[in-house]
Amino acid sequence: MDNAIIVSFISCVLLGSCTSSPPNFVLLFADDLGFGDLGCYGHPTSLTPNLDRLAAGGLRFTDFYCTSPACSPSRASLLTGRYQTRSGVYPGVLYPGSRGGLPLNETTIAEVLKPLGYATAAVGKWHLGIGANGTFLPTRQGFDQYLGIPYSHDMGPCQNLTCFPPDVKCFGLCDVGTVTVPLMYNEVIKQQPVNFLDLENAYRDFASDFISTSAKKRQPFFLYFPSHHTHYPQFAGPGAAGMSLRGPFGDALLELDNTIGSLLETLEGTGVLNNTLILFTSDNGPELMRMSRGGNAGPLRCGKSTTYEGGMREPAIAYWRGIIQPGVTHEMASTLDILPTIASLAGAKLPQVMLDGVDMSNILFSQGKSKRETMMFYPTNPSETYGVFAIRLEKYKAHFYTQGASQSGTTPDQDCSIFARLTVHDPPLLFDLEADPSEHYPLSLDKRPDLQAVLGRIKKVKEQFEGSMVFGESQISKGTDPSLEPCCSPQCEPKPNCCHC
Repeated sequence: MDNAIIVSFISCVLLGSCTSSPPNFVLLFADDLGFGDLGCYGHPTSLTPNLDRLAAGGLRFTDFYCTSPACSPSRASLLTGRYQTRSGVYPGVLYPGSRGGLPLNETTIAEVLKPLGYATAAVGKWHLGIGANGTFLPTRQGFDQYLGIPYSHDMGPCQNLTCFPPDVKCFGLCDVGTVTVPLMYNEVIKQQPVNFLDLENAYRDFASDFISTSAKKRQPFFLYFPSHHTHYPQFAGPGAAGMSLRGPFGDALLELDNTIGSLLETLEGTGVLNNTLILFTSDNGPELMRMSRGGNAGPLRCGKSTTYEGGMREPAIAYWRGIIQPGVTHEMASTLDILPTIASLAGAKLPQVMLDGVDMSNILFSQGKSKRETMMFYPTNPSETYGVFAIRLEKYKAHFYTQGASQSGTTPDQDCSIFARLTVHDPPLLFDLEADPSEHYPLSLDKRPDLQAVLGRIKKVKEQFEGSMVFGESQISKGTDPSLEPCCSPQCEPKPNCCHC
């Protein structure tokens, strides 16, 4: 596409006057993937040729954030454009028998697009609740179709399951005393326990069929693909097992990359690649306690379950062939911004609620300035008592509280460990993330009087934001009920052992 056409498209997007076919959207969401795990982000032995190709031909972000260093709340924010504290998906994560889930009065990206005639599908890890009679499943949240495990694949016993061919058992015990993980199609269990060796092929085929069917109907589509890779325990089928240099973690990452390559081939083969925005990022940072099986945060500090950069700054790629010009952006952006951006491109109405996301079109199509000046860092267990733990304003980040976590243990940095207890910082620790993304060197307020003004601005932002924050009813605090755990033979006894099909 020549420059004149690109300029014309950018203009119509920014002015809201596009009249061509509605764009398609493919949203790829990795699990526990660190900032430093991809080849295009500097990892020397990761084998990710398709993601590297997307990054080379698209826009790679260096300052892209999720909203929580844990799975469920991060996913709630991604799909609603709102901090998890507003929807109530906190503290921690949802479980197989959780009574709560993403509230049905929240509006997802799929629900934003449905009134415009979009076909919508989700494939992979949902982790936003099941509830009684499937109350919170994707099919109740705007998605026409769903294939996947409705929560983390470690939330069920896995010691006797095969994770790698020919019969390599999964590493670790995972959760015990609950049902084995099920594979669901829409709201029906198709397999329990899931066969990890075939799972990615099933996902790939389902996603490819959805794209092909939508393209044949000339119907715009939204595909949400929250992968299980590279969450522990890692798994991979014959096409990726033993193929990487990074062991089980690298094989799992390669399998995800292979699937992305297959989806690109489908988009190309059906003739819709040029009209499809592809977004890739991850839900939170690496689970460092798993060591070589847990991912890599690159130069960033700590990882999963912490509010340091390693817990919440993520790899992110935006690709739209012929529309997004290749490059790297240092502008700040977030998973919160995906809903308003997609809504803007599709010409959809925004939900009539307090949104925390902003439209990223300026960054994507003209590599311009971000509308986002701030990012809030909530811990896995946010509360109105403490509020945000840290705030980034432009290039500065202030930590009002710090705390380590078991998921970020095993590193030499003692501030990442579970033994690093909750610490109040008054004045807050202040870092220049452009000069010191590793957060090693707090700035001295005594030596830099100009920083007092920066800190004053940050405190004002904090006061205004927390004044506008209304915490939703905690969905996780509603507790669990074993009878809600998904079982393919609901009347069988004794549970959970009899739930096999």
